[in-house]
Amino acid sequence: MINRYKWWEYIAIYAGIALFLSFILAPFVEAFVVSLRPLDSVFSIPYRFISEDMSFEAYFSMWESVPLLWLYIFNSFFIASSVTLLSLVAIIPAAYAFARFEFKGDNIILGSFLAINMVSGAVLIIPLYRVMMQLGVLNTYLAMIVPGTAFVIPTGIWLLRSYMMRIPRELEEAAWVDGASRLYTLRRVILPIAMPGIIVVSITSFITAYAQQFLFALTFNRKIELNPLPTGLYQYFGRNEVIWTELMAASLIGILPVIILYLLLQRYIIAGLTAGAIKQ
Repeated sequence: MINRYKWWEYIAIYAGIALFLSFILAPFVEAFVVSLRPLDSVFSIPYRFISEDMSFEAYFSMWESVPLLWLYIFNSFFIASSVTLLSLVAIIPAAYAFARFEFKGDNIILGSFLAINMVSGAVLIIPLYRVMMQLGVLNTYLAMIVPGTAFVIPTGIWLLRSYMMRIPRELEEAAWVDGASRLYTLRRVILPIAMPGIIVVSITSFITAYAQQFLFALTFNRKIELNPLPTGLYQYFGRNEVIWTELMAASLIGILPVIILYLLLQRYIIAGLTAGAIKQ
């Protein structure tokens, strides 16, 4: 293989990667270090990154300070999973339609999906509240699942559409010759081949749904037992002080499922995001 880069170019590339990773990982490292310190030394001056009195005590006491912490983590996982499953019901047929059919306004509709993604959920929070109130689902899981589903569908359609466009049409035509209907062909031919793309959409939808729960839960829910992790963490904020060590520990434990999921399935994410980048 021909060496494309000179030695100094390799140094520049790896230095850039190291700088980027340092910027991304620094908050997590600091949160972990804070979780190991005694509470009275979190804001000590002079600042000490490492000290001799560090321990994992916060990871045990955080369950006592907020007894429902396990329930908040479960709620976050349940809401994100429900959003993922519901969004796939709409994403799969829509992505197939955009990949296989040509109709008036298809590019306009796809462009509108991108425009929707640019709109923050905070801008639509009042109309969404009125809709949830009219539907009578305030203070329920549905009040957080339905808006979350609406916000992940556009991106999912774009991702899965690009993957389905790579599937040869000849496979469908062969199934039609054998008498298969389009729905049967989608179920038995397209979906098995598109499964890597569906996995990518599922992962990205889950991560997005897991990350966007705070605003919807804060606005549409008043029941403590239905709180997801982001709003449940507010219980570490006392009237006179904040239990920073336990707050950092609970935050890290709460995002652990998403990190593990991403690490296990990251190759599918990369494959899905680069689908269609190379013309075959």
